[in-house]
Amino acid sequence: HIIGEDPSFLKILETIGRVAATDASVLIMGESGTGKELIAEAIHQNSLRTKKPFVKVNLGGVSTSLFESEMFGHIRGACTDAKFDRTGRFETANKGTIFLDEIGDLDLSSQVKLLRVLQDRTYEVLGSSRTKTLDVRVVCATNRPLEDMVSKNTFREDLLYRINLITVRLPALRERPNDIPLLV
Repeated sequence: HIIGEDPSFLKILETIGRVAATDASVLIMGESGTGKELIAEAIHQNSLRTKKPFVKVNLGGVSTSLFESEMFGHIRGACTDAKFDRTGRFETANKGTIFLDEIGDLDLSSQVKLLRVLQDRTYEVLGSSRTKTLDVRVVCATNRPLEDMVSKNTFREDLLYRINLITVRLPALRERPNDIPLLV
């Protein structure tokens, strides 16, 4: 469902085609409405993981207090409202791809927890002391200037290096006006 004929946009699609076959982490940057989620889906659909789960997580909508439970799951009784075991997003995405949208909205304490998973490919379910291993491809997206955030100490530099092995910058539609009639 990706539409565009602009030469710069076609070059991006060509890059995505080459990157999709690898397990490299990808950071998709662009303004709101540029199609970051479509690009993430295209990467997954053209990867060797295409038959495995594609799990989308909007990190802007995950509160700091629920981050661990949401991402890593919890066992019954681990916290006040944990009446049942809950599978986390990473476990759901295991063997597939996890799309971490709005990663620039993640607070520093959650960034540390995410970094550990991305470095070691291990995590612990909240309330459990057993370590689980993870095989997942990570694709992230943001409309925020992460490099500027690193210099202001609002985004971890080591996390930025973990998530942007390949960086894809999507142009705004005003930068590719010839694609407007195609989209309309």
